[in-house]
Amino acid sequence: MKKTLSVLIAAGTLLGAAACSAPQMTSEETCSRVKAITTSPTSSSDKFGMTRLANQIRPIEATASEELQDPLQSIVDYLDEAAKKEPDTAKLDELKAGYTAAGQKLSQTCGAAQ
Repeated sequence: MKKTLSVLIAAGTLLGAAACSAPQMTSEETCSRVKAITTSPTSSSDKFGMTRLANQIRPIEATASEELQDPLQSIVDYLDEAAKKEPDTAKLDELKAGYTAAGQKLSQTCGAAQ
């Protein structure tokens, strides 16, 4: 378990470093990438699925359009907390409003991008 966590942290660090030099995507490109991962048959609502989804969104968020960076970060924050072994319910309640608003923003932006 510790090895897996170490690998995930290292991968996240590398992706974060790579994202620093990556060009910023347009909202349309961001929507396309988000749709590709959210329509995947491996998406699930259990803790493992939430962790996996958050880890797939992180590199997208790093190069997302300015319009969608904050909503994607709100989603990652909520998924990270919800996926914990013992999530802080007060913090989850706090993050839920941002998560809901982020979902609405993605729906508006990505629905309009079609």
